Amino acid sequence: MRRVFADTFYWIALALPRDAYHDRAMAASRKLDGTPIVTTDEVLSEFLTFFAAMRPELRSRAVLLVESLMNSSVVTVLPQTQESFLAGLTLYRDRPDKGYSLVDCVSMCAMKREGVVEILTGDVHFAQEGFKAILLDS
Repeated sequence: MRRVFADTFYWIALALPRDAYHDRAMAASRKLDGTPIVTTDEVLSEFLTFFAAMRPELRSRAVLLVESLMNSSVVTVLPQTQESFLAGLTLYRDRPDKGYSLVDCVSMCAMKREGVVEILTGDVHFAQEGFKAILLDS
């Protein structure tokens, strides 16, 4: 069964109508039409961190989105564990020539573990690691 991973990049693009990738994110969402989505606690933490210094109404909208994702029947949020952190840290250590963030590394490890090859992102780092970055292909 096809599943796709959702990166912070995607959630931000969906949440902000003025984001440069908003239209691509919306189009990708329409094409998915019920396809199961996988993301992680770390991705959602990074998403909320992005909105931390923004206007209260944007922060509130971000919280509502995360809460809806946590209760979604289509989205699976993988929990943060010490194992996921250490796997991400190992990849982070092993790619000193790349600009991967730790959250990217945790996501890449989760995708490999879950057998997911497509990711909702415009981040070229995932393509560099061999994943299909859906928003880059749009």
